[in-house]
Amino acid sequence: MDIVSRVQAILLKPKEEWITIKEESTSVSQLFTSYAVILAAIPALSQFIGLAIFGRHIPFRGVVRYGFGTAFFYAIFSYIAILLTAYVLGIVINALASSFSSKQNQVNAMKLSIYSMTAAWVVGVVHLIPLLRMLAWVGLLYGLYILYLGFSAALMETPKDKVLAYFLVSLVVTLVVTIVLNMILGAIFLVGAVSRV
Repeated sequence: MDIVSRVQAILLKPKEEWITIKEESTSVSQLFTSYAVILAAIPALSQFIGLAIFGRHIPFRGVVRYGFGTAFFYAIFSYIAILLTAYVLGIVINALASSFSSKQNQVNAMKLSIYSMTAAWVVGVVHLIPLLRMLAWVGLLYGLYILYLGFSAALMETPKDKVLAYFLVSLVVTLVVTIVLNMILGAIFLVGAVSRV
């Protein structure tokens, strides 16, 4: 399946698409190279353009426009953080499988992680315009719904009564890791942007 068809299917009919995804034979490296690295570039590139041209609102400072160099490096590190978050979520899902009477399967765990992030990556285009950045939350929330449907589609062969708990614990662990990554990234580049103003 080509990337455009997969994006449309996972966004528009996720329940049906998870059944197709479950049966597909692939590898973790193929999931990343043919899907994740392409789509994760959308929010990273949008952040670069948005930060360099429109800037970012910083409390008590107002709007701060990043220099092109700082915006570029922010986008690069943001891109790495986005892909790392997808990878960590897949690792967490697989590692927690036995705790929820599920079958460990690293490829299916990565399928859950990567395909559920599609909505957030596509909606990441809103980072171009500062006033629209809050809409990125819509993509994130829809991505969580897609992830839940993936757990429900038994990609990890989870008993129905344990799906919600498995989903929630996976999210909490991944959320902690993501917050730490974003705090580090934000602190590094906030200092860089403010010092150039």
